[in-house]
Amino acid sequence: MRIVVDLNKCQGYAQCAFLAPDVFTMHGEEALLYNPLAAEEERDAVARAAAACPVQAITVEGLHEGAPVEPVQVFSGTPWEPRDGR
Repeated sequence: MRIVVDLNKCQGYAQCAFLAPDVFTMHGEEALLYNPLAAEEERDAVARAAAACPVQAITVEGLHEGAPVEPVQVFSGTPWEPRDGR
C-alpha cells in the first residue's frame, strides 16, 4: 500500500490525521506530514481517511489486498521529522 497526498489540493482540514493518526499528522496549523508506506495494520484507517478527505487529496495505491503497488524509491530520512531535526 502506498499513499500519495496532493499537497496542492490539501487544505489542512485534518480529517485524515483524526482518522489515521499513526499515518497522518499535522505539523503546525497547515502542513501535513504522512508516511507514504504505512503499515498493513493501518489499511482500514487509511481507507477511512482517504474517503473522508473533503477535497479528495489522498490517493492510496494497493488499498485492496493483493492489489499491485508500483515500486517506489524511498529517500533517506523519515517523513516524520523536519530536515533540520526539530
